Amino acid sequence: MIAPVVVGFLLIALFVVLGVLFSGPVPGFDLAVADVLGADHAGAVGAVAQAVSHVLGPVLPVAAGVVGLVWAVVVRQSEPALSVLLVKSVVVLALCRLVSFAKPLFGRDRPREYPEFSYPSGHVVSVAAVAFTAAVLCAWLARSRLRACAAWGAAAVAAAALCRMLMDVHWLSDTVGAVAGVVGVGLVASAALGLLPPGGVPRRRRAGAAGA
Repeated sequence: MIAPVVVGFLLIALFVVLGVLFSGPVPGFDLAVADVLGADHAGAVGAVAQAVSHVLGPVLPVAAGVVGLVWAVVVRQSEPALSVLLVKSVVVLALCRLVSFAKPLFGRDRPREYPEFSYPSGHVVSVAAVAFTAAVLCAWLARSRLRACAAWGAAAVAAAALCRMLMDVHWLSDTVGAVAGVVGVGLVASAALGLLPPGGVPRRRRAGAAGA
């Protein structure tokens, strides 16, 4: 139980350090990536990236949270342990999503003219929050599929990050910081709620470990 919390706080510290370091002059690697990926942000590539961003963005955790809460209500009587697990997972999801609200603390400019600050990427935070929460749920409900769940989650996060850079609205470090912040908050929140280490949710009216 101690290790996830320590790793979580270290990642949160890394998130803050990156935000402070990159709030000034733009690092060379950020500029180099922006020059390559953001070159066609006003063309066809940028249009496709924007379309993908409509899905892999802030709408995703909202939809996931609604599904989780509805599911929790539906199974509240028949499977109370599962219901508690789902509610806890939605809390973790919400806390992870709050990482993007740290933007004003760093005040980093975007690669081009665009509303709000740049660090961290809100779209990447959104997708990473859903991916992290899905992995926690998978560890409890279908552990044999955890590796596949993590792989799909990582792919979705990478796609969201790539799209935001192709649109030239985020630096590479915005996306890296977003992932660090989400995983850090997710680990600490999950440990505090008793979701780490993962157990198994008993079926049919047995409270189980998640309801503790």
